[in-house]
Amino acid sequence: MTAAKNSEVLAQSAIQGNPENIIIPPCDLWSDEPPLESDLHREQIELLLACLKWLWRERNDFYATGNLTIYYSEENITTRDFRGPDFFVVLGTQNRPRRSWMLWAEEGKYPNVIVELLSNSTAKVDKTTKKELYQDTFRTPEYFWFHPETFEFQGFRLMAGKYQAIEATQEGWLWSEQLELFLGINDTKLRFFTPDKQLVSTPEERAALAEQQVEEERKQKELAQQRVEELLAKLKDLGVDEQ
Repeated sequence: MTAAKNSEVLAQSAIQGNPENIIIPPCDLWSDEPPLESDLHREQIELLLACLKWLWRERNDFYATGNLTIYYSEENITTRDFRGPDFFVVLGTQNRPRRSWMLWAEEGKYPNVIVELLSNSTAKVDKTTKKELYQDTFRTPEYFWFHPETFEFQGFRLMAGKYQAIEATQEGWLWSEQLELFLGINDTKLRFFTPDKQLVSTPEERAALAEQQVEEERKQKELAQQRVEELLAKLKDLGVDEQ
């Protein structure tokens, strides 16, 4: 069901001026986001989600998703005044599947971290309208943006009610106090890094690394066996009894 249909249902249920008909905002609204700009944007969202969910696989006190609508005011449903960040994380909540994020059904919790993926058509809005919304209404503690094609990357932290630019490390990374992780560009992608500056791997990268380690161990064993055989051959040439 689209937000337009949701709006119709809500409007039909509202009877103005009758206190007995209290409008209870629906708690099962579907997300209503437009298609992503490109495969690069989709792959970037999937990458951030895969890495964070693996890193926090033992936790159940967060919700991370991408391109999902945030309904932050029941009055704004009919006016379609809602937003769907490309990637966001809410802390202190249950980690379970959702159709959308509805403030009135989530104890009024807004995202702790938002990442918007810039494009030529959205960059202006992401840097102005959305930034102001996340700062003044959402009060989201940290806001980042990243352009998958030009690699423009910047982050902001809410301080005294206003976003202040986060200072980059010598690697060009930005520290997230909310996630307790660095965000930085690695091989053209926005990635997470641990406090000790280790790359948070994807499942595929971990599998490849494990396979590489197994192969390396096999080669080391073969090399060791080869050296033993060479040593035994030399001893035999010298007439030394290997027994």
